[in-house]
Amino acid sequence: MRKILIAAAMAAVAVAATPRRAQAQTFLTPFAGATFGEDAPNQQFTGGASLTFMGTVAGFEVDFGYTPDFYDKNDNAVIIGSNNVTTLTGNLVIGVGAGPIRPYVVGGVGLVRSHVNGTDLFDDVSANDFGVDAGAGLTVMLSNHVGLRGDVRYFRSLQDPPGGAVDLQLGKFDFWRGTGGIAFKF
Repeated sequence: MRKILIAAAMAAVAVAATPRRAQAQTFLTPFAGATFGEDAPNQQFTGGASLTFMGTVAGFEVDFGYTPDFYDKNDNAVIIGSNNVTTLTGNLVIGVGAGPIRPYVVGGVGLVRSHVNGTDLFDDVSANDFGVDAGAGLTVMLSNHVGLRGDVRYFRSLQDPPGGAVDLQLGKFDFWRGTGGIAFKF
């Protein structure tokens, strides 16, 4: 009986020590695209990067986006200086499929920051708001470590009531972002 237990223990150690293919994947995706719709007066260039930790079906992503000149300075109706919108969100990613083509949906919460430098007529204005984002996209792997990724996301601020508390009701500031980038898999 003792020999059987020793043999079973050695077999269990051998199975546990056998290398296995990792299920988790890490992607770094620098991206470029445009903001549009809702509170974006015109389509504006946006750029940023996403760092995604993906399992077989679900994962987590940190997404950073920066849009210079979000509010069009050339619009005669708007008299503003330089301006930008920055987003930093933590997102849940749900992906379908295991081959080289993988559609996904994404959604999460984070920071939506807008800043406008004043002119001679106005003071600087900044708003740091909690916000939400949701979207969908597609990753197409061209090799084991390089692919293309594109998505469309909706961003919306949450209300910031007087007194500094965060209200989970949707705020008034919102826009869409469409981007494409090169996904590097590690």
